[in-house]
Amino acid sequence: MLVLPGTSALSEFKSKSILKDIQKKVPSVTSIAGLFVHFVQPRSEEAKVLLQNESTSEGKILRSLLHYGNNPIDNTSASTIAHFLSTNEQPSQATVVIIVPRAGTISPWSSKATNIAHLCTLENQVERVERGVAFIITKADASSLAPNELSTFSDLLHDRMTQTVNTELPASESVFKHGTPAPLTVVELLGQEGMANPDIAREKLVKANKELGLALATDEIDYLIEAFVGSGDALKRNPTDVELFMFAQVNSEHCRHKIFGADWTIDNDKKPHSLFGMIRNTHKVSPQYTLSAYSDNAAVLEGFKATRFAPSVASNNSYEHYEEDVHYLAKVETHNHPTAVSPFPGASTGSGGEIRDEGAVGQGSKPKAGLVGFTVSNLLIPGHIQPWETDFGRPSHVASAFDIMMEAPLGGAAFNNEFGRPAITGYFRTFAEQVPVTETTSEIRGYHKPIMIAGGVGSVRPAHVLKKPINPGAHLIVLGGPSMLIGLGGGAASSMASGQSSADLDFASVQRDNPEMERRAQQVIDFCNALGEDTPIESIHDVGAGGLSNALPEIVHDSDLGAEIELRKVPCDDNSMSPMEIWCNESQERYVLAVSPAKIKVFEELCVRERCPYGIVGTATAEKRLVVKDSLLNNVPIDLPMPVLFGKPPKMSRVTETRTPLRVPFDSSLKSYLPQATTVTDVLTESASRVLQLPAVASKSFLITIGDRSITALVARDQFVGPWQVPVADVAVTTTSYGQNIITGEAMAMGERTPLALLSPAASARMAVGECLTNMAAANIKDIGHIRMSANWMCAANHDGEGAGLYDAVQAVGLDLCPQLGIAIPVGKDSMSMKMKWNDEQGDKEVTAPLSLIITGFAPVINNHKTYTPELRNVQNTVLVFLDLANGKQRLGGSSLAQVYKQIGHEAPDVEDPIVLKNFFNAMQYAKEQEGLVLAYHDRSDGGLFATIVEMCFAGHVGAQVQLDEIVQNGDVVAALYNEELGAVVQVEQDRLNEFETLMSGAGVTTYKMGTVTPHTNDEQDIISFNFGKQSVFATSRIELFRLWNKTSYLMQSHRDNADCAKIEYDNVLDNKDPGLHYELTFDPAQDVTAGLTKRPRVAILRDQGVNGQIDMAFAFHLAGFEAVDVHMTDIISQKVSLKDFVGLAACGGFSYGDVLGAGAGWAKSVLLHPHARAEFSHFFNERQDTFALGVCNGCQFLSNLTELIPGAQGVWPRFMRNKSEQFEARTVMVEIQETNSIFLDGMSGSRFPIAVAHGEGYAQFENKDVLGSFKEQGLTAVRYVDNYGKATEQYPYNPNGSPEGITAVQTPNGRVLAMMPHPERVVLKESNSWYPVDENWGQVGPWLRLFRNARKWVGDNY
Repeated sequence: MLVLPGTSALSEFKSKSILKDIQKKVPSVTSIAGLFVHFVQPRSEEAKVLLQNESTSEGKILRSLLHYGNNPIDNTSASTIAHFLSTNEQPSQATVVIIVPRAGTISPWSSKATNIAHLCTLENQVERVERGVAFIITKADASSLAPNELSTFSDLLHDRMTQTVNTELPASESVFKHGTPAPLTVVELLGQEGMANPDIAREKLVKANKELGLALATDEIDYLIEAFVGSGDALKRNPTDVELFMFAQVNSEHCRHKIFGADWTIDNDKKPHSLFGMIRNTHKVSPQYTLSAYSDNAAVLEGFKATRFAPSVASNNSYEHYEEDVHYLAKVETHNHPTAVSPFPGASTGSGGEIRDEGAVGQGSKPKAGLVGFTVSNLLIPGHIQPWETDFGRPSHVASAFDIMMEAPLGGAAFNNEFGRPAITGYFRTFAEQVPVTETTSEIRGYHKPIMIAGGVGSVRPAHVLKKPINPGAHLIVLGGPSMLIGLGGGAASSMASGQSSADLDFASVQRDNPEMERRAQQVIDFCNALGEDTPIESIHDVGAGGLSNALPEIVHDSDLGAEIELRKVPCDDNSMSPMEIWCNESQERYVLAVSPAKIKVFEELCVRERCPYGIVGTATAEKRLVVKDSLLNNVPIDLPMPVLFGKPPKMSRVTETRTPLRVPFDSSLKSYLPQATTVTDVLTESASRVLQLPAVASKSFLITIGDRSITALVARDQFVGPWQVPVADVAVTTTSYGQNIITGEAMAMGERTPLALLSPAASARMAVGECLTNMAAANIKDIGHIRMSANWMCAANHDGEGAGLYDAVQAVGLDLCPQLGIAIPVGKDSMSMKMKWNDEQGDKEVTAPLSLIITGFAPVINNHKTYTPELRNVQNTVLVFLDLANGKQRLGGSSLAQVYKQIGHEAPDVEDPIVLKNFFNAMQYAKEQEGLVLAYHDRSDGGLFATIVEMCFAGHVGAQVQLDEIVQNGDVVAALYNEELGAVVQVEQDRLNEFETLMSGAGVTTYKMGTVTPHTNDEQDIISFNFGKQSVFATSRIELFRLWNKTSYLMQSHRDNADCAKIEYDNVLDNKDPGLHYELTFDPAQDVTAGLTKRPRVAILRDQGVNGQIDMAFAFHLAGFEAVDVHMTDIISQKVSLKDFVGLAACGGFSYGDVLGAGAGWAKSVLLHPHARAEFSHFFNERQDTFALGVCNGCQFLSNLTELIPGAQGVWPRFMRNKSEQFEARTVMVEIQETNSIFLDGMSGSRFPIAVAHGEGYAQFENKDVLGSFKEQGLTAVRYVDNYGKATEQYPYNPNGSPEGITAVQTPNGRVLAMMPHPERVVLKESNSWYPVDENWGQVGPWLRLFRNARKWVGDNY
């Protein structure tokens, strides 16, 4: 093994941040620095000699690959670490700690870096490359770290799930493990004579159940005893550990949903329906518009006739554009248990698993847009613990709410970002409180076991909606990543209350993420889909809970078949794994498929092109028997009749009683909680401060800007609205498909009111549905009957009274509310173990989650231009109208106001009249047909009417005068402002108020004119005033309230990211004159400069593994008049495609090779260090004068690393490095086009207008000031970031990465090559822009289409 030091692993900010956290545990530590360490496994001794020598070509290539990054480190620290790496001797005055991947695992970094090395001609020398980090830590007295000191903070240095901490260099065997395969084991149920004593056999199986963490129920143990060693047709043999583990996963609550299928007896009354039966009732009553329900990985819903735009294998991967029905699919998953144990990978694989669900529908489908949501206990932000927050403790092996929200959102966002799916809606709630049960007893209800929601929409072609029956002889294939010893027993672990299983089993059950691998697998599925009726895929399943032990049996069971599998054909990167570990691990990014033997060659060719691993592991058999053979160990780990595996143990019966715990009325005067407050203004001031900082109400910006929301170019409405980009959108909207005149789409919105379940489970469930609907009302949906919902149910089903509450809640939705509304619930999920148990020095403890229903609504959108937002228009003579859907009720139970005073209350809000709710929804749709009738819309939910109105003012940068007289009852201003009954507020012109009121009156909706909007002027503070009678009971500036609303997000961001950047953004809101985003154009976007051009010149839409932005790029060029052709780097390297056949090249955005060797650098090195690829690109850039090249985001980074081949770029262009914020930044920002000769920007110079950005490495780093000076002298700056006043800026977040002088696009002197970090290709259509002025006259296109049309104009028709 070679050990090669790399560059610094820590930025200056990161080292300071880690040091600060370490010093909280070991104050004597004074410094920390770190280097990446590379471990190289040569294929032979000869190869080792070549690689060790820095002067050989092989040695040079290796060191070139492993030199990346630009973080600083002092020479002393670097040399001390290097000495340790060469001698394995600790320094005398410091301690070196080395972090390496856990033995037997292969990190995602390793697999990608090894791929690059092999492509760069080192395949015969390098078997594998792995990476660790060496930290050097010093103390004030220059002594070594004691082991107990290191153990207190080692979790800050490594991921305990995937890495180990060492103070010695690891042995080669540890890093590159080549262990002996672990054996198959048998659980001895039979006696020596082959006979079984049932009692002894049962004892042995109970023991195995605990040791293996199987989570088998008593009746399942009895079932297995009978199946293996019972009488009659029993198998009469001992089970293998593989068989038992498989059975446990396949039949776990997580996979089988036994509680939802159970019989129920409540208060001695046997209920007529199962929970699932009541949910199915909604589909039975309203089956229309649903094409597939309950039978696949996601529900399939009827879409619109639109277009298909995708590369076609039949036309040499040219993109084709034609009309086709586009159906959409809906899915929402939970990943609660893994997120509690290890937040980043738990949430990441939660999103990844749900994405696979969206890709594995029918014969193959495609994910489109996602959502992420979280519910946790009290945040307890260090230094900022709120008055309503209590620290109830937690088990040591699970994360705190603060740690979860620091890491889990990053995990969910990272997977979506790298896979290439926008995350465009979600929610965030915190709750933990001690609540009374009786006069003398209480309990803690909260979310120590968090809720992590991952969901989204996808699309599926009409021919692929349903899975085909598999024929005997079909090849069974595992597509995607290799097996590794991770995620073992996740299905069973998730089915237990956290704390019941051991910490080791909890850790083992957490999976690891590799989104770039999942991207590759999805590309294979996409190209299969492109073949239409000729797709080689007959059926497809994702690999999730239970791993292959669930997925492979399931895919053949669906067709009533069996299977014969060869275990050693399963792709596996750890040859020490036992048969049980290979079969049952939950390694991610895998699918199982059935492929016809006649089409296997086509399938394999697609896999090779995408570099996606696969294994043909077996065949489907007519005999209904699952046989898994192991050719290496020469045994049969599984030989089971399918009915034994999928046969049903006795149906679960649940017996429970209704519990009515003590509830104390909420004092709406607040005098009980604020004895020092003397006036209603005092009360309202304190309440506003608390409620606006409660996470459920406060800004969610820190959760949103980390997630790409513009990828695909099909996002019509994301979370941020208006010129000031305030995250208050009620609904997310996508566009159906690619096309200039496609205005249809899909809407997604969420609803959840979980604290209400402590008062009334049924009301909580109804209010979740109601809130979802008031959110979805903002979208243009034909009528309420087109909405379909996902219901995600969570509770501690065995907690006293929770079963009865669950039944009431499901009945309220399934048999009552949804049937009345005409809404079906064709998809959902349940998690029935929402309790955390532990013990400490104070004894046994438990925290139980309230019954929780998370509703997500999905619906087809008629016109995506007509989505309402909360942005109040800055115009004269408009009024605010309150729409009361609660029949005047103002109950405060379970409200945000109650929570911030540590109360629950006793009366829950509820859906008062389903018919009024239905009529309201449909009336809002009619209002959209009346042009300009409603100017702004926002529903009432968390924070009540107060939060609704102030959020609308935030979005519009205006003030408001609100008159409360008509809605205040009995002088109770607090109840009027802070109740969270269903309702909404709209902005209407005074002249059209009567028209709107008449419309709502006809729908039976009560309306109140609440006051007026105060237009913004730069000389005013935009006062938001609430008046009762002739007095102002509360009045303050918009800025002051906005700062309060932003504070929680700012605090979280400052702990997680660069605190200086977070503070700058937080202070930006103090600028009352900020003009916001705007368009100052020197050209007419509606002008088509390509008019008269008839041909379609070919442009190569270039990608490599991990690139995800190729389709939006192809569509932009297609719209501009080019023939876009999908070109993978494998096409060039294999010489199947030559760049000589293209006039243009577009390098797309994404995460090539996961950016493991630097952003875009691995991709570039696969060109520079591969002789044929280098020759192709050199010829394209140097030998021809008729070519152009565009690189965007990752493509920009790629070109910046390719400058030695690009005339005029070498020595002057910057490289693009980590953002100053230390975070992925997804925003809409202002840019200015410079005076330039770029062929792409002709006629656009001087224009200032918004554009989407989404990157983590966008900082333009020049080699030195002289290089920057030369760059500027040559006029190579094409585009700059500007602030909202139009000035070039380095200020965050107007400049999201901190690049000097705002530089964000660079060009060559001849103007034919442009590299830019922002994404023009994602906003070529008007509605893809997060905001545009209402009075624009561009038609359906946006200003950025001009960039692509300019390229087409330059090429002309004489190419």
